[in-house]
Amino acid sequence: MAETVDVVVGRIGKPHGIRGEVTVDVRTDEPERRFAPGAVLRGVRPETPTRSLTVTSTRVHQGTLLVVFAELGDRDAAEAARGTVLHVDVPADAVPEDPDEFYDHQLEGLAVEDLDGRPLGEVTGLVHGGAQDLLQVRTPDGRDTLVPFVKALVPEVDLAGRRVVVADRPGLVAPLPEDA
Repeated sequence: MAETVDVVVGRIGKPHGIRGEVTVDVRTDEPERRFAPGAVLRGVRPETPTRSLTVTSTRVHQGTLLVVFAELGDRDAAEAARGTVLHVDVPADAVPEDPDEFYDHQLEGLAVEDLDGRPLGEVTGLVHGGAQDLLQVRTPDGRDTLVPFVKALVPEVDLAGRRVVVADRPGLVAPLPEDA
């Protein structure tokens, strides 16, 4: 198993001001940790070399995270960095500080069961949406479904037992009776 896992923590948006500050579309539940001054992130863009970006400062403005990176000294550099996806390496056995949060790699491959313990499939990935995250589940018959990753529908995540429990509803994971 890999000693570290690559985790996406954000994406650089538009410049803010003239001194290189940028908006960041946050993709982590730990922005205060990942965007702390001094943190070094990997910036990845198609068709350009990966580069290191060092956080100098952060602030929130009207609900948006604004970040100054040492390597982006002016508005032109900030504009050129637009769309850069920000990555960090985390130890493979690391867990988020909040017990109700998980890294994608921890969930992928877990068995999916209903409330009565019947198998529903396997988690094949996550889709990170604006309102909520979605578990991608492949059913035993090969269908792919999406389950909103909210407590009402996913009441239990048991990493040690390698399973998640889904409060299945007709048409959510199991097909509707008329589709079966």
